[in-house]
This record gives sequence, C-alpha cells and structure tokens, in this order.
Amino acid sequence: MSDRLTVLHTSDFQCGKPYLPEAAEALLELAEDIDPDVVIVSGDLTQRAKKREFVTARSIIDGFGARPVVVTPGNHDVPLYRVWERLFDPFGNWRSFAGERALDTVTMVDGAIIVSLNSAAPLRAIVNGRVDDCQVDFARQAFETGERDALRLLVVHHNFVPAPSKDAGRPLPRAAYLARAFGDMGVDLILGGHVHETFMKVSEEIPECPPQDPPLPILACGTTTSLRGRGSEDGWNSLSVLRFGEDDVEVTPYRRAVDGVAFEPMPSRSWRLRGRV
Repeated sequence: MSDRLTVLHTSDFQCGKPYLPEAAEALLELAEDIDPDVVIVSGDLTQRAKKREFVTARSIIDGFGARPVVVTPGNHDVPLYRVWERLFDPFGNWRSFAGERALDTVTMVDGAIIVSLNSAAPLRAIVNGRVDDCQVDFARQAFETGERDALRLLVVHHNFVPAPSKDAGRPLPRAAYLARAFGDMGVDLILGGHVHETFMKVSEEIPECPPQDPPLPILACGTTTSLRGRGSEDGWNSLSVLRFGEDDVEVTPYRRAVDGVAFEPMPSRSWRLRGRV
C-alpha cells in the first residue's frame, strides 16, 4: 500500500507513579524509526494532573521533534482529589503544559483534518466523560471548511464502544448519537484511549447505534508508558501505527512488555475508508 499518511497513535502516558521512563524511550525510538507524519496522544498524559507530571509529559512531546503532535486532555489530566482546584481551575495545570491553546483543536496536515475534542468533564462526569452539542458543532464546522477529499480523523479520550475488559467502565454518554453525528460529517476514523487496552471496533457495536453504511471504525489505544494496562494488555504497553492509503487504512498495533525493551508489531488489520457522499 502506498502511504498517503502515517499516524502514530499513543495514549495514556499516566506520568506520575505508574509511569515507565524506559517505555517513553522505546516510544521515541520507534517514532524515529517509522517517521510518522503526525503523532496523536489521546489523553491522560498524567496520573494526577500535577505540574511535575505535566513537565514529564512535555519532555515526551518534545522528543517527537518537529513532527505535528495532536494532544487532548483525559480525565486524569484534571484534579480528582484537589476538589477546590477541580471546581474552580480544573485545567490550570494543563495550561502550564499546553499553553493557552483551546481545549478543542483542529490540526491540518497534508491531506488530513484532525479534530480533537476535550471529553474531560470535571464538574459532571470525571470518569466517563462528556461531549456536548457545542463541541459537535465545532467539529462539523471544522470538517465542512476543510478540503472535501481530506482524511477526517476525530480524537476523543473516552471510549465510544464498550471495552473488552469488564472492569473498564461505561462508554461515553450519548455515544450512539455522537457516532451517528460524526459519521454524517464524513469522519473516517475515531481515535481514543481511556480503557488501557487496544481494541478496534465499529459504530454498529455501540448499543442502540443505528447502522451506518459503511460503519464508522473506532480505534482505542492502550497505555503507552505506564504500568496500568488492563485485560489482554495487563503487563503491556501499547500504541498503534496507522498507514492510510487512497481507499483504506492499515492499523498495526505495537506492544512492549512492561519489563521489556522495544515495542514490537502485532498482526495488522485493514479497513476501507468511508469516502464522501
């Protein structure tokens, strides 16, 4: 397949007590090897939203060099136990890491529009998140103003589809409605994290989601640099490399044992892109 775009999808660094510096080193070594066009970090850069944890996260991001990096907050990137801070300045330490950039972002790379939406909801649903109608409108406007033939990728930390592990918690509220709305916008792929286990599913696997033709692919990344892998990835770090062709995308998961050295490729899976109607 002739690559149209190569994406390195990482997530859930969990910088703090569960963080593994050697996993971050392996991540950056792999990034040098595959030379992606863009890196996506789909939330939970920290464990407890502390400034020193964001400093560590920044060192990882800086390690990608001049490559574009898309980052979105996760529920661990807002304070949980520091209640006063969570109520009145939940993204204060996030801004120390990310600057004054908006929490919802649009990134244009050659041939692709990448929209990231902040699903961390510190006042209402700190665990399983929220995406509201204003954010849906933000995404719609971003995709409508981009090139018609560009790839359309959406990044949201929280999972749309129930995870394989039974202890992974509930999916994002209104997931069926949101998947239908994003599918109608021509989104080619949704990328997220949160559940600390890699899985690849489609919108039809969301409870009560109407069928879409073709279904909207949804890719969850496990934890790339921490000890907190779950289910089939307990004891593992993970990430994915996505290689987009003209009509399809090949997804190659990578794994690294938490006491291992390098990330190693796993069997790939390909999807046809949904295209424009």
